[in-house]
Amino acid sequence: MTMFAYVGCRTTRERNARGEGISVFAVGADGALTLVQLVKDLVNPSYLTLNCEGTRLYTVHGDQSEASAFAVDRATGRLSFLNTVGTEGRNPVHLALDPEERHLVVTNHLGASLAVLPLAQDGSLLPLSQLVKVDGPIGPHRVEQKQVKPHFNAFDPSGRFVLVPDKGCDCTWSFRFENGRLMPCEPAFVHSREGAGPRHMAFHPHGAWAYVVNELDSTVTAYRFDAATGALSPFQWLPTLPFDFTGDSRCAAIAIDASGRRLYASNRGHDSIAVFRIDPVLGQLSFIEAVPTGGRTPRAFTLSPDGSLLYALNEDSDSIVTFAVDAVSGRLAPTGQQVATGSPVCMVFSAA
Repeated sequence: MTMFAYVGCRTTRERNARGEGISVFAVGADGALTLVQLVKDLVNPSYLTLNCEGTRLYTVHGDQSEASAFAVDRATGRLSFLNTVGTEGRNPVHLALDPEERHLVVTNHLGASLAVLPLAQDGSLLPLSQLVKVDGPIGPHRVEQKQVKPHFNAFDPSGRFVLVPDKGCDCTWSFRFENGRLMPCEPAFVHSREGAGPRHMAFHPHGAWAYVVNELDSTVTAYRFDAATGALSPFQWLPTLPFDFTGDSRCAAIAIDASGRRLYASNRGHDSIAVFRIDPVLGQLSFIEAVPTGGRTPRAFTLSPDGSLLYALNEDSDSIVTFAVDAVSGRLAPTGQQVATGSPVCMVFSAA
């Protein structure tokens, strides 16, 4: 069966965007991307997720107040619109399905809230069933930390907890998820360094550690994760940039390979993917390299399902550039493959 990749692109003039919607690509045996569908007339489909069977795709609409569902034809990869519902907050920036795939949890960046959207039997979205506000003291950045700004919501490997990095108040929130509802943990959050701006996070596949990429100070914080309480305890902090880089840059995305041996993070400004080794016993990170992405502003990147390729999405140069991942070292090397796509900001793969 052919594997497909789905790319969400920013579309609005306010974002200085050149994208047209969601692009559907067939993925060749060599990782090459061939466009098979372009779903237009969508506003900023800026983050995507698929269900496990690859039969439903969900997106949030950045700078708006909605999420949408699509049916996926597994044979052709093509999308068919199901429905759109409100998230009761502005600029939904991330979404995740619970392990049972009965609910979609959405982060509203402005309005500082988490929305829980039940799913109908056909995979379409039902009206919001819960809205949880988050609030706390804001950080010191005069522009980016004027208010609380949750930016991501990740289920832990057990599916019992939802963790939420918050760029506005320099913390990561912990919630228990039971019977389709979010409940604050105790403790409810962990602080990051002042002015760090936590943005996205990734759980180690073994579940003992979690890693948060901090947008504003271009760093990664490593945490021990308590699987009984949902609490995070920091044990390491380190930059994502080479020591000799003195310019401006901000982090965006983070990912861990399936083996749990390598961590990757994107730098916007330095325009690179940082590569780290993960100590298999202690969980500590060691910086390996920062590889140029061949474009401007890599807001997102994605590892292929088998981990052999990494796709860097250069938002401001309208390109997706492919890198080979060394199976031993985790280092990246450009393959020479790239495709033109307007303002790409998210990429997910269906199962082959």
